[in-house]
Amino acid sequence: MRSNNEIINLIQDRIDEKGMSMSELARQVGIAKSTMSRYFNRTREFPLNKTDDFAKALGMTPEYLLGIQKVNNIEPEILTIFNQLDEDRQANVVDYATTLLNEQVSMKATTVLEKYRTDDYIIDYVEGLVAAGHGTFQEDNLHMEVRLRAEDVPESYDTIAKVAGDSMEPLIEDNDLLFIKVTSQVDINSIGIFQINGKNFVKKLKRDYDGSWYLQSLNSGYEEIHLSENDDIRTIGEVVSVYRNR
Repeated sequence: MRSNNEIINLIQDRIDEKGMSMSELARQVGIAKSTMSRYFNRTREFPLNKTDDFAKALGMTPEYLLGIQKVNNIEPEILTIFNQLDEDRQANVVDYATTLLNEQVSMKATTVLEKYRTDDYIIDYVEGLVAAGHGTFQEDNLHMEVRLRAEDVPESYDTIAKVAGDSMEPLIEDNDLLFIKVTSQVDINSIGIFQINGKNFVKKLKRDYDGSWYLQSLNSGYEEIHLSENDDIRTIGEVVSVYRNR
């Protein structure tokens, strides 16, 4: 079986041959572009449960993609047994094999229909928790798989965070998912993700008349967070879109 690096190298070579972009491969496989990027950067192992989808998109067999030699010695054995049967028993074997084949075709058709029903969704991962309230500490081990409606996923983003709290209502609600563009600078009046003294917040960046900076909640029930030079401040990124379960 191929190693993770060998699998990724093979995929890279094949999409180069086909003139396929990483975005197109991600779309055909049914995962987010950001997740695909992590596979290519070797920061995440190739997902064996998606082997069939990758193989289909790349025009190869799953066995070839993984480097597994498929051995099948059953066919000569079947023929040997079949040829020893009399005509009536051979007819019974053919009838039974035909029934099994029809069942197999029916099962495959059902699987295809189920796949079409899920083609409108992609899989990605929530990597952080942000507070719409009084702040939450980063969970370094958070890596939560989520199934997202493809039509509600933006074309460009770097990571996803989950919201805890209601300070940004009505625009952002508790348990919403935020698509984030990682950047060290957020424009005034934009909503961003900020880490203040070790706690993560989703807030609107504002500047006061005296030139001081503060973070504003959209919910009037929460006070502004005024920033000073004594605070440990880090801008994580800008919110590009909000995702809500229907």
